[in-house]
Amino acid sequence: MAMGPILGSHRRSRRAPMAEINVTPMVDVMLVLLIIFMVTAPLLVAGVPVDLPDSKARALDQERKPVQISLDSAGALFVDDQPLQPAQLGARLAAIAAGSKEPGGPRIFLRADKGLGYGKVMAVMGEINAAGLRKVALVSTAQGETP
Repeated sequence: MAMGPILGSHRRSRRAPMAEINVTPMVDVMLVLLIIFMVTAPLLVAGVPVDLPDSKARALDQERKPVQISLDSAGALFVDDQPLQPAQLGARLAAIAAGSKEPGGPRIFLRADKGLGYGKVMAVMGEINAAGLRKVALVSTAQGETP
C-alpha cells in the first residue's frame, strides 16, 4: 500500500504570504465620509430660511442649477439668496430670460413661506410669466421632512 507523506506537526515553520485583501479600513473610511456628506448636504440646499409647506410630490431631477426665488415670512424677496425689491423683480427676470439659451428660459424654483398670503405668491408668479420664463417649480418639503 502506497501512502503519501502525512502532514502533521512536521511541517516547515515558514509562514506563507497572506493572499487576501483586508477591506475593513476602507469600509471604515467610506462610512465616515458618508456620515459627513449626510450631515453637510442639507446645509447647502437653501440660504434663505423659509417655512415650506408639505407636499406628496416627489423631487425633481436637477441637471442644471436653477434660479431660486424665495419669499420669506415677512414677504421679503430674494433671487439666488440676494435681497431684491419687488419693483426690480421684472427687470431682473427679463435679464435672466435674455441670458438663457434654453427655450422657455432656465428652471425657476419658487420657494414661499407657507404663512404668506396667496396674492403675494401669485404676484411673483405673474412677474415670472410676464418675463417669458415657463419652467417654474414650486418648492415644498415632503411630509414629515424638516427644511
